[in-house]
Amino acid sequence: MSSPETPVCAAPAYLGHYINGEEVPDRSRTQDVFNPASGEVTLKVGLANQSTVSDAVTAAAAAFPSWRQTPPQKRAQILFCYKQLLQDNAENICHLITAEHGKVIEDAHGELGRGIEVVDYACGISELLKGEYSKNAGPEIDSWSEFQPLGVVAGVTPFNFPAMVPMWMFPMAIACGNTFILKPSERDPSPAMLLGKLLTDAGLPDGVFNVINGDSDTVQYLIDDVRVEALSFVGSTPVAESIFTRGSAKGKRVQALGGAKNHAVILPDADLVNAVNALMGAAYGSCGERCMAISVVVCVGEETADKTVALLRNKISNLKIGPGVDATNDMGPLISKEALQRVTQYIDRGGSRRR
Repeated sequence: MSSPETPVCAAPAYLGHYINGEEVPDRSRTQDVFNPASGEVTLKVGLANQSTVSDAVTAAAAAFPSWRQTPPQKRAQILFCYKQLLQDNAENICHLITAEHGKVIEDAHGELGRGIEVVDYACGISELLKGEYSKNAGPEIDSWSEFQPLGVVAGVTPFNFPAMVPMWMFPMAIACGNTFILKPSERDPSPAMLLGKLLTDAGLPDGVFNVINGDSDTVQYLIDDVRVEALSFVGSTPVAESIFTRGSAKGKRVQALGGAKNHAVILPDADLVNAVNALMGAAYGSCGERCMAISVVVCVGEETADKTVALLRNKISNLKIGPGVDATNDMGPLISKEALQRVTQYIDRGGSRRR
């Protein structure tokens, strides 16, 4: 028994999965989730085994027949409610993003806002799903087209936008009558779990949207399940290639987005103050962990380059870095020690090339 003077450390909370409208534990494999600002382990997240993945697919497959028959306007009504719940719970969602990713709270709100825009678009699904009809396309021939849902579809999303990128996928998928399984990043899984619970609160039938936390093994189980009709992925190029190759070989529709990079060109007649402000937002927003970080800036002419560098140097020297929950900070921490080491190596490599 501990003495009164002996501090007792509470075990980190556990986060499982969200299947068929319920939280489901799976403690066969777990991984630590860290607060990047402190290095503290805040959660143990379950990594779904094959049985758990199969349970999620079973739930989604069972929900599909009735969901596909639900009129689009009724699906839209649920999404309208969902949009309102997202706005009502914005502070909670954004604090979860900041606590597990590290980005400043303003960036988290920007991310969530972009995701809500997709939900807003999906609310117009009744119009978007209208097909086409052509009378007398040929002699005694009429032609029409219509949209049909695929069935169970899945999304695998990265750590850098734990709310926005999932909302690129599932609002439109479920609005179109599909059922959905989300596999978010195991580094910051809590926002996705809350997004799923809010869908249930909005009136979405159980099984239509499910969240399974996990790692690369979990993704392979999803790909290999013959009941999953389509996959959407955002992340690195090697993983995108692997998912596309394996998924398409099994006859699935695969959307794999990887390796995105943005570049900027600054011309001599550019408004340099605005240009540099844009570069700062791109480079340091979301802790720089995004494809829009603008890894290369091409300045046309030495004078343009010199002025741009001078303005950037001044801005960078005044950059305030600290925990994302502090609204006065401009940039939060990188998500992990490994990410910090990788960025440091890039900086060292760039410095050695200049010498």
